[in-house]
Amino acid sequence: MSFNVDSTEWVLLSLPIGAALIYLPFLAVGYGRLQAGYDTSRPRAMFDKLPPYAQRATWAHQNGFESFIQYAPAALAAYVTGQDSAISLGAVILYLAARTLYPLFYILDAPALRSLMFGLGSLGSFTLFVISCRSALM
Repeated sequence: MSFNVDSTEWVLLSLPIGAALIYLPFLAVGYGRLQAGYDTSRPRAMFDKLPPYAQRATWAHQNGFESFIQYAPAALAAYVTGQDSAISLGAVILYLAARTLYPLFYILDAPALRSLMFGLGSLGSFTLFVISCRSALM
């Protein structure tokens, strides 16, 4: 039995994976909330009480939504225009890898590496947009 998935299917599969990655840093937020004494009646008011790593994890979690808002339409455009190439697969892998490492570097307070991951993830999204637009215009 072989497992043959073309890159257009990987583009589509990357959407639920990318959505799940938004919540990866929330594990650190949850742990930080336990350390600070979680207040269920005012969960947002306790932000200043969180340890610094948990505050950074909160920001990484919020950035995950911002990044995914750009990635999702790019991935859908690539899927709809039938982008089955090494470039589209590379862009998907680049985005997912960058978005996996981004919160780790944010939580560890490594701003240069965090910024690099943000840029690489954005490059993945941008690449999908460009190849989709180019294909649609030809």
